[in-house]
Amino acid sequence: MHDLKFLRQHRDKVEAGVALKGVQLDLSRFYQIEERRLALLHESEQLKARRNTASEDIAQLKKSGADAASRIAEMRELGDRVKGLDLELRQLEEESLNLAAWIPNLPHPSVPPGSDASQNQTVRTWGTVRRFDFEPKPHWELATALGLLDFDRAAKISGSGFLLFTGMGARLERALINFMLDFHVQHHGYTEVSPPHVVRRAALYGTGQLPKLEGDMYHIGEDDLFLNPTAEVPVTNIHRDEILEPGMLPRYLTAYCASYRREAGAAGRETRGMVRVHQFDKVELVKFVPPETSYDEHEKLARDVADIFEALELPYRVLLLCSGDLSFAAAKCYDFEVWSPGQQAWLECSSCSNFEDFQARRMGMRFRREAGAKVEHPHTLNASGVALPRTFATLLENHQQADGSVVIPKALRPWLGGLEELKPGA
Repeated sequence: MHDLKFLRQHRDKVEAGVALKGVQLDLSRFYQIEERRLALLHESEQLKARRNTASEDIAQLKKSGADAASRIAEMRELGDRVKGLDLELRQLEEESLNLAAWIPNLPHPSVPPGSDASQNQTVRTWGTVRRFDFEPKPHWELATALGLLDFDRAAKISGSGFLLFTGMGARLERALINFMLDFHVQHHGYTEVSPPHVVRRAALYGTGQLPKLEGDMYHIGEDDLFLNPTAEVPVTNIHRDEILEPGMLPRYLTAYCASYRREAGAAGRETRGMVRVHQFDKVELVKFVPPETSYDEHEKLARDVADIFEALELPYRVLLLCSGDLSFAAAKCYDFEVWSPGQQAWLECSSCSNFEDFQARRMGMRFRREAGAKVEHPHTLNASGVALPRTFATLLENHQQADGSVVIPKALRPWLGGLEELKPGA
């Protein structure tokens, strides 16, 4: 959410930023309402001042025994006008805030302009794409042969787009979650939390999923709750409507939380296996930081994500998203894509975003630098640290052997009791 004063004073900047994001909005309607609202607010304040003066005059007239009837009539007229203005002001303010809620965060100056993902910029790569001396299999064939996933029974239980991990597959999934949580706590200084899996409208509004993305979410109608669409929502909203006292920033949180989305992509090759699913596990990273440090913290956050892929020995590339590919709430974002030998494609496994004070304003989250100091809005950041399905898939594909076995990366073995390899028939 933008500060209304900022929107009024920087119309050219706002219009340019919205255009860079490729968002179609009737900004002129917002500015018309704000102009009308401010004019009525000025009139209302003047009339209230006149009413106060009239009240004082009436008191003096009554005290002196003079006739106050005309002044009383005048005050009543002023009061009726003020009531009417205040009613219209409330309506205008509500409409103004509703329109402002649809105005996206503006791209940071370092974000390259562009209309879609084809204009994202590769800023870094790590690892060597493996050359196989056999035809690498896609993860769904490997997982089925190794008894790690049962796609047919998952569909029988819940329909397409859901996963049933079995045997060592369930154990590997749990090991990855525990490995990543422990890594971020022990090496990166995060505090672990375990949030609810359902969220209220106010929480989704705070992080920017509502009002825009309601159609992509699972809604629990009787309670007006939603299944969490991304672990960013419950973790970031932990401090909604709070003032963080001196010494609480920076604050780093990590959490495991299953996430749920109705939208699973168009039919086609990329919907095979576990690339696009309705329910996905994820380890989330969230930061609350002072505004002046947020872009340094953004680079550190990206480094935290990179450490996971490097520990799992997965070749990846980092993309700086162009303006047109940024999410509604993000000011800047890096995507991490891991190479998929089985599909001969790069798969997004993490996004790393800086929202500046956009989410904090929507959530009413503030902080004080020192006791008694004026409250400010912190900057919020988040990243997948990392998402499980595609990481699971690319781990199988990158570490597969000619006989259908999969080598477990050394860093992950302690969470699997020292297991070095997944073998067919084991």
